[in-house]
Amino acid sequence: MDKRVKWGIITVVGAGLIGLGIHTFTPRENKELDITQAPTTSEKKQVLNVNAKIIRPHHLSNEIFVIGELVPDEEVDLSFETSGKIVDIYFNEGTSVSKNQLLAKVNDSQLQAQLKRLNAQMPLARDRVFRQDALLQRDAVSKEAYEQVKTELETLYADIESVKANIAMTELRAPFDGILGLRQVSVGAYASPTTVIARLTKVTPLKVEFYISERYADQVKKGTNLTFTLSGRLETFKAQVYATESSIDKETRSLKVRAIYPNTKRELLPGRFISVQLKQKEINDAIAIPSEAIVPEMGKNKVFVYRSGFAYPVDVEIGIRTESEVQILKGLSAGDTILTSGTLQLRTGMPIIIDNIN
Repeated sequence: MDKRVKWGIITVVGAGLIGLGIHTFTPRENKELDITQAPTTSEKKQVLNVNAKIIRPHHLSNEIFVIGELVPDEEVDLSFETSGKIVDIYFNEGTSVSKNQLLAKVNDSQLQAQLKRLNAQMPLARDRVFRQDALLQRDAVSKEAYEQVKTELETLYADIESVKANIAMTELRAPFDGILGLRQVSVGAYASPTTVIARLTKVTPLKVEFYISERYADQVKKGTNLTFTLSGRLETFKAQVYATESSIDKETRSLKVRAIYPNTKRELLPGRFISVQLKQKEINDAIAIPSEAIVPEMGKNKVFVYRSGFAYPVDVEIGIRTESEVQILKGLSAGDTILTSGTLQLRTGMPIIIDNIN
């Protein structure tokens, strides 16, 4: 190639590169910028998508729902106070019995013989005391001799009472009215104080036993009414609290409560699990909001409300609580729109977009 042509090509290429560099690095005025260019992330203002709810006054009932159990008013495993062979059983399984009714008996023949011997000595002992007393009135005997025969008579009385008490221990009697369960022994068996003869249960009335959270402990007291239901039955049963435990359980942080149900027809059996409902308070046209809308802060409660596309906090005073709602006493009115999600991310004046509103 001719040297002149070669150097001409080099010159043209070099001039082109120099021109391109000058165009690339030459500053331009702001008015020449592309105004359609998207702003950077730092130039954007944060917008939060949330859910909202319009406040509408409605009926509010402060209720507690817990699981409980039906407990017998009284229940005991029956056994003899002494040992011996069972000679008689006077009850039928599953029947009702009355207080002090004789249920069973162990052999007491030896005790009966002792009682018979002591009773035989009684007339002579009384006669001795009578004669010594008459002689003492005439100063025919010493007072010491009179006191001796009198002591012998009193000792005889004490021995008779002791034998009678031992005989009573051979008899098994019902300590209260109730229903007997299944018999665990038969006639002829040897029984001891550890031998269970049967179980006696008092089912009229029944106790309703359940636990409530410590937050409700001061709301449930003696006389509080409640209702309960059982699986498999459509009826609702009414009971009334008659006692509570004296302190909160440290492990479960709950309070043990007992109510009484008459069960006059004996239609319910103890041992069944039940669903207990305690109705604390009812308010018509209450201003109530979902619990998740409340934001505790510095000892106060606040709620974020929606105003013209922005979130603003409002201090509120709360009343009763239910499982899902909180009553608002001051700070909100019917028709206000409150924010129910993203409450921990909200800030005063933050722009928001409502996804769902109820």
